[in-house]
Amino acid sequence: MGAQEPGTPARRWRGVHKALADPLRLRLLEALWEAPRSARDLAHLAGLPADRLYYHLSRLEQAGLIEVAAYRPLARGKVERVYGPAVTEPPGEAASPEEMAEFLGAMLDATRADINAAYRAREAGHRREVDLRRGALRLTDEALAELRDHIEQLAARFGDRDAPGVWTRLVVTLVDLQDRDTPGDAPPTD
Repeated sequence: MGAQEPGTPARRWRGVHKALADPLRLRLLEALWEAPRSARDLAHLAGLPADRLYYHLSRLEQAGLIEVAAYRPLARGKVERVYGPAVTEPPGEAASPEEMAEFLGAMLDATRADINAAYRAREAGHRREVDLRRGALRLTDEALAELRDHIEQLAARFGDRDAPGVWTRLVVTLVDLQDRDTPGDAPPTD
């Protein structure tokens, strides 16, 4: 997570998985990570009426993931809430292993919903790209660091949110399938 003021307790992610159990809520949070938006703005992005989003926004707000960032004046003296993220990054070291697993589970559920929607759209004759790859690699500490660096470079290169194109979800997970040697350990012999 980002830097916090000294003495400020780390934001806890307990219960976040419940708030993100609905893939729509994860999409809303991702949209707010891009820029603050009103319910009307988010409804336009989601292709839903704004009144269908208030429940979901409330759940995200109760979980401490979003907050009202500003109030935007409307016609006839009315105002609308503009929401922004209360948390700007996925859980990192501030999350317990269980909280991280729950957050990642919510992300995978949202990704599953995205994949299902893409395949349904394909069946209806629309063009949707889906590319799933899974593999296991043997990586030294140095190779793992290099791979992480390449992933960061690719994300930065293609991460221009103002660039033309179609929004595409990318989920990259690097998970060791066994313990790594600690520095100074002799390499295992096969």
